[in-house]
Parts: sequence; structure tokens; C-alpha cells
Amino acid sequence: MNSCCAGQLLCRAGGWVQRRGWGYVPSWSSSILPYLSVDSQHKMTLQWTVVAIFLYVEIAVILILCLPFISAKRWRSLFNLSIWNWFTPYWNRGFFTMILILIILFCDALREVRKYSNAEPMGEAKLNPNLFDHLHMKLFRAQRNLYISGFSLFLWLVMRRVVTLINHVAVATVTGTSLQIQAESANQAAKKYQEDNLLLKQALLDEEKNTTAGKRLLRKEAEKLMEELKTAEDAVRKSNAEVEAMKRQANGLTKEYDRLLTKHNELQNLQAGAGDKKEQ
Repeated sequence: MNSCCAGQLLCRAGGWVQRRGWGYVPSWSSSILPYLSVDSQHKMTLQWTVVAIFLYVEIAVILILCLPFISAKRWRSLFNLSIWNWFTPYWNRGFFTMILILIILFCDALREVRKYSNAEPMGEAKLNPNLFDHLHMKLFRAQRNLYISGFSLFLWLVMRRVVTLINHVAVATVTGTSLQIQAESANQAAKKYQEDNLLLKQALLDEEKNTTAGKRLLRKEAEKLMEELKTAEDAVRKSNAEVEAMKRQANGLTKEYDRLLTKHNELQNLQAGAGDKKEQ
């Protein structure tokens, strides 16, 4: 008993204190012993359990969103369901609230990592090895919480971005389909107009050919009519000449008839005068 009391007095004089379950530990470690008094089989706290579940849900949702056999149109039709209209007014608030909570948890985990990284015992760990193990256990838990909160924050942003990109891809697909349909209809209309243009050109060429042939026929008919006109003019001239000749001949005959008639009258007068003389 005296040796035990003497040992206790020496430990206390050297700056060592007795802690239940730990034995004699340095007095400087009293500030971190409350954090190290948890057994190594202790489970995660409720907040980190929720964050871990949230991380697993995020991973599952992102994996489902990245499935190749589900098209962006189907996701867009799913996102446009009326049930999501109830969450639309609260979506942005919930999104930024979750970001704030995850940032706070991340900062807290980072603080814990820095705290236990700078509080490693040196020579005292030889006297009490459990202190070193529990300190590293706490450091491991702090790092685990840091990774959980960091990846949860990162995947939360990634999930938002993936949903936005899926909507954009669906809209681009629908727009591309409509543009393709419009382009096909425009190509069909252009082909139709091209065919109509070719037909019109062919009709114009045929019309020009027909017009050229018609002009040739008209020229031939005009030349024929000119020849007939010249022939008619010659005939008219000949007729006029014959008429003039007949007129001259008729005038000559008329003059001759008048001359003969005058001589006949003179002869009758002479004959009548001779008869009167014989009667006397």
C-alpha cells in the first residue's frame, strides 16, 4: 500500500493524473480525453448517419440518371409530371439550404481533422498506448466525416447539374427533331420547286420552239401572200391596161360610129334634095 501511494504521489508530482479506464495520463491530455472516452465499436452519430445515407442516395440517383438505355426525353417527361409542381416553389430554397448544411458539416469535419492531427502524443504514448490508438481512431472518424460531407456536397451539385443537362439535351433533341422535320419538308419543297422550274423551262423551250416554228410558218405565209399580192397587182395592172385599151377602142368605135352616122345623115339629106329636084 505504501509503495502504491508513493507511486501515486510521484506521478502527480510529475504532472500525471489518474483517469478511470486510462490509468495515469499526462495532465495536458485532459482536454481531449472526453473525446477519446468512446469505445472503438461506437457507432456514428445521428447527423453523420443521415449524411452518409444522403450520400448513398445521391450515388444511386446519379447512377440511375446515367443509365444509357433511358433517354433524355423520358427523363424530361418524368420531370414534367404534375407531382413536381408541388415542390417547385421550395426546390431552390431546399437546394441552397442543403448546400449550407453540408458546408457547415464539412467545416466542422475539417476542424476536427486539424484538431486531432495536431494533438498527437509523443513520448507519453509509450506509457499509455491506448491514448495513441484512440487519438488515431478519432482522426480517422474526422477524416471519414470530412470525406462523407465533401462528397455529399460535391455530388449534390453534380446531381443538380446532371438534371439540368438532361433537360437541355431533351430540349435540344426535340428541337433538333423539329428542325430535321422542317429541313426535310424544306428539301421536299425545294425539290418540288426545282422540278416545277425544270418543267417551266422545258415548257418555255417548247414554246420558243413552237414560236420559232410559228414565225417560220408566218414568214412563209407572208412571203406567199406577198407573191400572191404581186401576182394580183400584175393581174390588176393587166386588167387596167386591157380596160384602158377597151376604153380607147370603144372611144374609137364611138367616134367612127358618129362619123358614119353623120355621113349617113348627109347622104340622106342629099338623096332627099335630089328627089325634090326631080319632082319639080
